[in-house]
Amino acid sequence: MTTSANRPRRPPAGVLRDPACMIALGFGAGLAPRAPGTCGALLGLPLAAALTLLSVPLAAGVLALLSGLGIWCCGVAGRRLGVSDHPAIVWDEVVGMTLTLLAVPLSLPHYALGFALFRVFDILKPWPVGALDRQVGGGLGVMLDDLAAALLAGVTLQLAQLAGVLPQ
Repeated sequence: MTTSANRPRRPPAGVLRDPACMIALGFGAGLAPRAPGTCGALLGLPLAAALTLLSVPLAAGVLALLSGLGIWCCGVAGRRLGVSDHPAIVWDEVVGMTLTLLAVPLSLPHYALGFALFRVFDILKPWPVGALDRQVGGGLGVMLDDLAAALLAGVTLQLAQLAGVLPQ
């Protein structure tokens, strides 16, 4: 558990001048004084909405490219900030939130439940999310645990839809 004594300091806004850090910090969302991961996940909502204009396979390809970009920029930012998975690094939440909503309708109930599910899986880190978080380092590790949380949230969202909890 991170305490205030060993919590990484919030990076200065000047770090956003580095393009890799600007992306990794969610264009500044990661500098939020509270809940930067939640702020990053909020950025994923309009991105997910925009991707509904594409076919699911094409949107998945865009997400694969954004994930690859994330592996690189989160690795760069982690080295620059001195903490591999610094709390200010939120690109993983942006892409994870978008992946969660990849194959659901653009609707408030789907997006609200998807948001809640993704944040719960990302924060609680059930298996395999927690295992990936502990065992994989660098930019790949930063991205991979959130992508796993997104897959769990997305599958749960699909099951809720099939069960009639959400409209088709």
